[in-house]
Amino acid sequence: MTIRIGANPIGWSNDDMLELGGETPLEVCLAEAKEAGFEGMELGNKFPREPEALKKALAPFGLACVSGWYSAELLKRDAEAEMKALRPHLDLLKSMGSNVLVFAETSNAIHGDRSKPLSQRPVMQAGDWAEFGRRLTQVAERTLQEGVRVVYHHHMGTIVESEADIDAFMRSTGEAVHLLLDTGHATWGGANPAALARRYRSRISHVHTKDVRKDVMEKSRAQGWSFLDSVIEGVYTVPGDGMVDFVSVFKELPGYSAWVVIEAEQDPKKAHPLTYAKMGYANLTRYLKEAGLL
Repeated sequence: MTIRIGANPIGWSNDDMLELGGETPLEVCLAEAKEAGFEGMELGNKFPREPEALKKALAPFGLACVSGWYSAELLKRDAEAEMKALRPHLDLLKSMGSNVLVFAETSNAIHGDRSKPLSQRPVMQAGDWAEFGRRLTQVAERTLQEGVRVVYHHHMGTIVESEADIDAFMRSTGEAVHLLLDTGHATWGGANPAALARRYRSRISHVHTKDVRKDVMEKSRAQGWSFLDSVIEGVYTVPGDGMVDFVSVFKELPGYSAWVVIEAEQDPKKAHPLTYAKMGYANLTRYLKEAGLL
């Protein structure tokens, strides 16, 4: 597989705050994603979750199903119970030909709660990583046997947010578990995404490209905003509209041949989705070429 450029519908309709873009029909999202140049889409709350219906929704636009987010609760249940909860989602991805599964632990996450500042996000105790990693590795080994790789999404407001969290996570998990490198969450979480790419190149199988507006990020930190309030104020944007050095990131991923996805959640009333999708696609394509990946 060569590099393919996809999009996440969160630029049109937000999954964590349904009123953001809630009025936008799925067909508009798909048509505009196609117009912008994308080859595939990740799943969102408006997508059908039955294989034939999903294929029927995507087919008119010639878009592939890239993957889809899964909210895990491995801090509360074992691998067997997690696999039972995961099964419908895994089977859907398999039926759509997706080979990665976006996975994040959300049992104690706060990113969807506007009443909680990010400073209150959950933090793992050092002694708890081993069991969490063991359970996740068991799940990842089982999905991989079925042809789908778990790619873990480090995310603001969750137990895997900071660079130290990512390092502890990677140490505690086995080779079946790969990392979804998200440039926006890495940057806001205090990590250098290029350094993460260099350190974990052999275990990166999916990339989310979002940019960060430095002034909004700093204001969020200083004033103790929640994740969603920060999103509404514009902390995230598409590649080329913020502070992330994407060329440096991509240069640390030699030989990468999988999906690169723009997942830049914004308030669609403030950031016109098609305008930003086209801007992001053009900039991302240029950066990939400059890094020698396209």
